[in-house]
Amino acid sequence: MDDLLATLKAAAETTRLRLLALCAHGELTVTELTQILGQSQPRVSRHLKLLCDAGLLDRFREGTFAFYRLAEKGASAELARVLVDAIPDSDPTLTLDLERLEAIKRGRSETAAAYFRENAARWHEIRSLHVAEDEVEAALLRLFPAGGPDGKGVEELLDIGTGTGRMLEVLGPRVQRAVGVDQSREMLAIARTTLEEAGLRHCHVRQADMYQLPFPSGSFDAAVIHQVLHFTESPAEVVAEAARVLRPGGRLLVVDFAPHTLETLREEHAHRRLGFADQEVAGWCRQSGLSCGPVAHLPGDPLTVSIWPATRLAGAPAAASQPALSHSGATS
Repeated sequence: MDDLLATLKAAAETTRLRLLALCAHGELTVTELTQILGQSQPRVSRHLKLLCDAGLLDRFREGTFAFYRLAEKGASAELARVLVDAIPDSDPTLTLDLERLEAIKRGRSETAAAYFRENAARWHEIRSLHVAEDEVEAALLRLFPAGGPDGKGVEELLDIGTGTGRMLEVLGPRVQRAVGVDQSREMLAIARTTLEEAGLRHCHVRQADMYQLPFPSGSFDAAVIHQVLHFTESPAEVVAEAARVLRPGGRLLVVDFAPHTLETLREEHAHRRLGFADQEVAGWCRQSGLSCGPVAHLPGDPLTVSIWPATRLAGAPAAASQPALSHSGATS
């Protein structure tokens, strides 16, 4: 009773209700919320702290920035959604707040578009060397688990090296909740725009190191590592860390290039590895307590894309992840 009253008290203020409503529409920084509300940053920060302390909002650090969104788990999270739904859509203050929010989202989209324009040539050059991406995505969907370990569908998906958020966009509709991680703030900004435009509010992104994921062991039903390993110094450690956060019976899908000889990708595109052999990836999976499934090969000219599926074995000890070099972000 006391906890419920404390939570209701935290929400029972006009500005804090406005903050809850705004954060239900996506992840926002203090600066963005300040712009929308037209209030000072110290005042907005105090309100946000009260809402976070009450469990109504989640707060995530990303470099020097902090993002806020409606809480996702716990009794207070359920109450937060009830309170937001209870605010009339016709409320004039909320209507104005959402109009200002849309202006901020348009600004994000314009920034993302500018980044794409600057880097499009680099990405298109690589894409022209392998099979069309829609074929890769169709193959991924065929391999993606139709049900989680409990047979009730995939609840939690992790996209490692999420880049532009494309894998979340493709696989997100099949899961109850999804998280994408990447080190690049530029890529995360694009991913947020991608998810907002797709209406995937149950999917979000975090800045994190793929060698040391900020999640407890056994947190996810499925994970995907899409076109990331060839950028890494130690791909085996990335696979081991992915295996650690999978639940027993959870599925890992690794997508990358088969071995090739295009040195230009190393010299001009920062690829550290020129593809991977099936037995090499299978060895990393076995060492990490994963059972490998049949590999899918999608030949291109001259690059072949391979998809290595693996399943977390029940009772297999998670491989301890070792400190490693941070990756600089990867595009998906």
